[in-house]
Amino acid sequence: MISKSAGLEVRLTSDIHALLKRAAEIQGCSLSDFVVSAVRRAAVETIEQADMIRLSQADQERFAAALSGSSSLAPAMGRAVRYHEELVGPFVGIRHNSK
Repeated sequence: MISKSAGLEVRLTSDIHALLKRAAEIQGCSLSDFVVSAVRRAAVETIEQADMIRLSQADQERFAAALSGSSSLAPAMGRAVRYHEELVGPFVGIRHNSK
């Protein structure tokens, strides 16, 4: 299978071009390979950071409490759980007061 490639044209200052060229030489690769590798790493890191959920200390504590089952379900969720249990049976792994 033949891999298609897309082009990217970038205008650089002389200083940035010289910096990238020197870095590529140090790594023993072409300028194009160096730039593609560096840009790919930066893109992956940017996407990973954007996909990460950040919580304040208080939110982390509330989240942990919810996972540990130490907090009760909201009234609407409790009704939904009871309705589900009537239709198909009990949820596995969810602690709640079914009264």
